[in-house]
Amino acid sequence: MKIDNEMKLELLSKSQNESFARSVVAAFVSQLDTTIEELADVKTAVSEAVTNAIIHGYENKIGTVVIISRIIENTVEIEVIDSGKGIENIDMARQPLYTSKPELERSGMGFTVMESFMDEVEVTSSPGQGTNIKMRKTFRSL
Repeated sequence: MKIDNEMKLELLSKSQNESFARSVVAAFVSQLDTTIEELADVKTAVSEAVTNAIIHGYENKIGTVVIISRIIENTVEIEVIDSGKGIENIDMARQPLYTSKPELERSGMGFTVMESFMDEVEVTSSPGQGTNIKMRKTFRSL
């Protein structure tokens, strides 16, 4: 696997940084000459992953969210990493409509949205250690 390009972004887990993260990743991915719809899909998936890190990973604390984006031929790989509280049951968390924050009127569709807009979504997490969401999307041949 030859990485053609890579970028890393670190930001505080503040809700106002979600749109910034989405825009930065979109600018990076746009070098693949994507369609507007494909770019919107990536932006939506990144928004969901970053929002999950902020709301669920760190809850009411400030931590760091790391985003690493790689371009490998015509595929983008995006990792969203937090060192927050982690996910106790990943399978349950990935179920549509499941939310650990019903009091915040969360829809519980974060992972479902990521999975519908990206080709692959891998989630690794350890309680008390944090979560890593790795997403991939392949675009038409260059």
